[in-house]
Amino acid sequence: MLYSVTGELIHTEPGLAVISCGGVGFKCLTTLNTQRQLPKVGEKARLYTHLHVREDALDLFGFATLSEMHCFQMLTGVSGVGPKVGLGILSELSSEQVAMSVAAGDSKTLTRAPGVGPKLAQRIVLELADKVKKMASRDDGGFVPAEAGVVSASSHAAEAVKALSVLGYAPADAAGVVAKLDSSLPVEELIRLSLKEMGSRL
Repeated sequence: MLYSVTGELIHTEPGLAVISCGGVGFKCLTTLNTQRQLPKVGEKARLYTHLHVREDALDLFGFATLSEMHCFQMLTGVSGVGPKVGLGILSELSSEQVAMSVAAGDSKTLTRAPGVGPKLAQRIVLELADKVKKMASRDDGGFVPAEAGVVSASSHAAEAVKALSVLGYAPADAAGVVAKLDSSLPVEELIRLSLKEMGSRL
């Protein structure tokens, strides 16, 4: 419904930013990571948005990047993870760190976020990994782009492709970019370089 809001940043407080667009102030619930990237009050700002509909309220969530917004949507799609927990995770960890945790099967890192115990962290990793597998199976059979060669299932490249999938990129597109890079690089570096190459498009 609302893809993004762009306008003057008129108010901020922990977990919240208000952007004035055409005389209307949009209250966006945000992560601490997004708030660190906001300009000063009175300056122009843009947030990518997700509208959460409840029986008694409409909550608008705002994110500095498309990858953070998509990661939030993936997280809140996991049973037991509501918007509050999703914001908590993405306030403690960057979207890239969440994606890397899922790709590596590392549930312990997720427990750093408030409200996330070991069982919920394990569920998040398992459910998101399963979603990535389903995305790959729908995407021409997996992480192998036609012209880019095979991405080994045991390589850093494979983990990077899984992480990029959590951030909203099609596995085949992600694999095509990752395959052009040096697979001996650390996973974090492969993700960073791939995001730079792919820009913010989803």
